[in-house]
Amino acid sequence: MGQPLKIAVLGAECTGKSSLVQALQAHWQSRGKKVLLAPEVLRHWCDQHGRTPLAHEQVAIARAQAERAEVLTPADYLIADTSPLMTAIYSDVYFDDLSLYPLALQHQGIYRHTLVTGLDLPWQADGIQRDGPDMRQRIDARLREVLQREGLGFSLVYGKGPARLASALAVVEPLQALAPQGQGGWRWLCDKCSNADCEHRLFGDLQAAASDGGSGAGQ
Repeated sequence: MGQPLKIAVLGAECTGKSSLVQALQAHWQSRGKKVLLAPEVLRHWCDQHGRTPLAHEQVAIARAQAERAEVLTPADYLIADTSPLMTAIYSDVYFDDLSLYPLALQHQGIYRHTLVTGLDLPWQADGIQRDGPDMRQRIDARLREVLQREGLGFSLVYGKGPARLASALAVVEPLQALAPQGQGGWRWLCDKCSNADCEHRLFGDLQAAASDGGSGAGQ
């Protein structure tokens, strides 16, 4: 057992990131794999302070999030429940602050796969970290814009319950043999990539292509 294959799970608020991370962990552990988690720093920070961070507090959160994933412990997988890139996105959108992007983009290169959770789950209020469906769409669009602009491979994940896990596994497991460690996998790109219906069609096309022995929608 060597260094873990690292996977980042990114997405806007209320898109099932933590649930997906837990499902992936349980799936691989049930198959005898050692799985490490890099839990979300922001959630712990907000619980401790009873508020969301101010602009000048974002950098410490981003650095702490990076440290949780930059581990040398032998394992089969490390799953990061968000990465510094999400902190940079929020700093950009909320505070018009672009200063965290260099750190975040450099760190993002350690992940073998980046999964982006789609907007097909209903938005639900959940404490001080939730800002509403309009902001969720804005963060989602900015995240995908940055990933595409920087040429960072990512895959969209959607579906409810077991279907969401199956969506993630359909991307991650076949790609293990296709890309060397430290390089991203497929990117599923769409000119309406905040549209859940469009995402469903795209994943349906990928599944159909896979069943026919094709290469799917990946690039």
